[in-house]
Amino acid sequence: MKKKVFCILMAMTMTTSALTGCGSKASTASATGSNTAATEANGDSAASADLSSYVSSGDEGKVINIYCWNDEFRTRVEAVYDKVDHTSEDGTITYLTDGTEIHWTVNPNQDGVYQKKLDEALMNQANAATDDKIDMFLSETDYVVKYTDAETDIAIPLTALGIDPATDLADQYDFTKTVASDASGVQRGSTWQACPCLFAYRRDIAKDAFGTDDPDEIHAKVADWATMKASGEELKAKGYFTLASYADTFRAYGNSIANPWVESGSSEINVDPQIMNWINDSKEWLDAGLLDKNVKGQWTDDWNKSQGSASKVFGFLLPAWGIDFVLKPNWDGADGEWAVTDGPQAFNWGGSFVHGCSGTDNPEHVKDIILAVTANKDNLLKITKDYLDFTNTKSGMAEIAKDDSFGAEFLGGENPFKYFQPAAESITMTTLSPYDQGCVELIQSSFSDYFQGQVDFDTAKANFERAIKERYPEITAVNWPE
Repeated sequence: MKKKVFCILMAMTMTTSALTGCGSKASTASATGSNTAATEANGDSAASADLSSYVSSGDEGKVINIYCWNDEFRTRVEAVYDKVDHTSEDGTITYLTDGTEIHWTVNPNQDGVYQKKLDEALMNQANAATDDKIDMFLSETDYVVKYTDAETDIAIPLTALGIDPATDLADQYDFTKTVASDASGVQRGSTWQACPCLFAYRRDIAKDAFGTDDPDEIHAKVADWATMKASGEELKAKGYFTLASYADTFRAYGNSIANPWVESGSSEINVDPQIMNWINDSKEWLDAGLLDKNVKGQWTDDWNKSQGSASKVFGFLLPAWGIDFVLKPNWDGADGEWAVTDGPQAFNWGGSFVHGCSGTDNPEHVKDIILAVTANKDNLLKITKDYLDFTNTKSGMAEIAKDDSFGAEFLGGENPFKYFQPAAESITMTTLSPYDQGCVELIQSSFSDYFQGQVDFDTAKANFERAIKERYPEITAVNWPE
């Protein structure tokens, strides 16, 4: 096996940063053995390297260690992987029919705990006992590039595992494949999810303000940002807010930027015009009273309460997981009081990516699990029907969207995939950079004070520049659009 040296720089999540290569490839080669040096001498890249460069030698192991942040992936594996026999009552071990055990290591995403624990384990991967090595791990869109980076070479290229993205993953949405690839376009992960967002709205407020709760008629009220703003004045006249917070629109703008925050090889941040549109629109909407000034972000107690029956907030821009895991638990009324329709802009929010980890001794199981959970159409449709995930099968989602018998009880029997499916078809995403998470977090926090009238526009810009350079000292400039 080619030993790996993982150099972790902790600053990319709320308290951690991008995982970057430590030194050049040449220095890594000298530190990790002749196999690496020989690979580079032959001009082979990570994409074309054979599997032996990524795995422990010997027979397939008996323990598969998977790192994740909740039980979502485990439940999907249990639902569709045909080798699953049963899982322990505490959910920590899944037993397979061939005698292999999946050991689940779960740490919360909050405050960067998951990444810290994963990074610590990766630091010890080369020297860990065979049954202690990480075999698979998950990442989220906000920090997936940290682990798919070609220099660090932590996530195994799918081709090395024997998975051909062009054929085995042909039915996946292209934007999910882009996000899971390194800067050279080598795909190093796969996901069972695509996460297009819709506008989820209160039926009772719709009827009071507009005289109808019909999804198509409500879409006409929120068809684009200008129309939504005009409809917001109607809502305000009735005592309602259009959205809870300026944070609720950030993903729509921020996930639709044309270019990465930082181009490959650059040390300069480029603020996309879409980000400036978000800043300008957010200030305008907040000053106009279309947003609730008391809700200053997402995932706060005030934001959660704004999804309850006593709230005056009309709606939220959410993906399928947001409806099932966020809106539904926060709602204290009866089922059927919410509906969905197309929002003002198609965009993606979220996604859990599955990676094979360099150093695994279970490459065949890793390949089988990735294919079973992210590439098998029948399995993906089962996940959709069991969990309401918008799954990563273009043909499958097209079928579900047209299925009149498919409906969500929480949405009063409405089939949300009628709207999710065309939204997903229109999504494009640029290649991510290792600085995305920090930029996303700090641009919002820096301009929150501006939205609230605590600092002026130029001060907010200066605060962002200072904060981003403190988090990433290698950043030399921040370029704002004209």
